[in-house]
Order: sequence, then C-alpha cells, then structure tokens
Amino acid sequence: MLGLVKGLKYTLKNLTKKPVTHSYPDEPLMMPDRFRGIQKFHPEKCIVCNQCANICPTDCIQLTGKPHPDPNKKGKVIDTYDINFEICILCDLCTEVCPTEAIVMTNNFELAEYSRDELFKNLEWLDENDQNIRRENKA
Repeated sequence: MLGLVKGLKYTLKNLTKKPVTHSYPDEPLMMPDRFRGIQKFHPEKCIVCNQCANICPTDCIQLTGKPHPDPNKKGKVIDTYDINFEICILCDLCTEVCPTEAIVMTNNFELAEYSRDELFKNLEWLDENDQNIRRENKA
C-alpha cells in the first residue's frame, strides 16, 4: 500500500511539469551551432585536389576531375563528386582539409530513405543542399 501511495505521489508531482519531449515532425529541432550534419558542396570552388577523398576514413567520397576546357588556364574542373551516406560517419575531416572551403557542414540531418541506393548522393544533390548551413560557413 505504501508503494502505491509513493507511485501516485510521484505521478501527481510530474503532471504539473512542462513536457521535455518535442513534437519533431511538426516543429523543427534547433540543433547546436557546432552540430555536424550533411555536407554542402560548392563545385565552383573545388580545385580537384582530392584531399577530401584521401583523408576520408571510410572512403565514401569519390571525386574525379577533367582538364580545364580553356587551354590557357591551368588546373582541373570537377567532373563528378559522389558521397555514399550509407557509410559516411560525418566526421568533418573532409571540410577541415579542403583548402578552398568547397565542402562545408550543415545542420541538416534528415537523410532517411526507404532504399539504401538513395543514400548515394551526387554533385547536383550536394550543391542544392542549402538547408541550415552553419553560421560560420555562410558566405
């Protein structure tokens, strides 16, 4: 009987408290400023140095380039940039090593898909990923 009274006391005490849960799909969650979410890629800034692909611990980045179409200009132009988010651990190493800041992290974390094949994201998808760019990466 004493246990029932203690349980009822605890329940009544917590009925007046503000709920700590969020109604997530209806209200967006506010993520901290340093949250590492999905990457955003700026292809016009990329110099095809392959440093992001080389430092990636899971080898989820495939990057290819082609020679610049203008023969008077040196360097390469990006051809393909693909990330496999099935194995990406969002470690932020690719953004830290990029000399031109062509790839930046966002606060976007919603990447749920029905098929694993849809977790392979290409250059166009990463370029259009403008949702919730971190404050220090806005330019």
